[in-house]
Amino acid sequence: MNQFETVEDARVYGASLLAGARVRLRALADTDLPALAAWWADPAASALQTATVRPRPEGSFEQMFRQWSGNGDPGSVGFSIEARDTGQLIGHVTLYGAALPERAATLAIILGTEHSGQGYGPDAVRTAVGYGFRQMGLNRIELRTWAFNTRARRAYESAGFKEEGRRRQAAFFDGRFHDEVIMAVLRDEWAAAGS
Repeated sequence: MNQFETVEDARVYGASLLAGARVRLRALADTDLPALAAWWADPAASALQTATVRPRPEGSFEQMFRQWSGNGDPGSVGFSIEARDTGQLIGHVTLYGAALPERAATLAIILGTEHSGQGYGPDAVRTAVGYGFRQMGLNRIELRTWAFNTRARRAYESAGFKEEGRRRQAAFFDGRFHDEVIMAVLRDEWAAAGS
């Protein structure tokens, strides 16, 4: 929608910004922090998020999520992700680093391992991307993932992301080097897909 003709147009726009088909993006609640911190601290999940798997002091992950979700910086926004049908917390998504004149941001997402593979991830990514383009005025949203994380790459592709390049042998896990894949979606591509 390019402009509002009625008050109802504005209401529909506002209601659609944070709701996907299966997920709703909402503000971080203090009650979310233990689950989010536990998911991030889980070595099975952290191997998909960062280049190193190592324990950190208790509380440091909670502070990280608070910082990502403070939403005081106009170039960054973070949301807890909940399932629309149950209201259950299932993850967190953030768009960060947006600046003028590029109007580009980076997307990061984590889902609880028990919620992976159920279609929540692609819907959360599509919803966050829509927010970035429609509300933040972004022109480009990028992300980075490991080449071996094929499920995530498929989810990102279903949300319109395309592989732009690789950082070859950028991470070392389990005695081997692995590529980091750089993916992005542009506003025009997203709009042309009817998102």
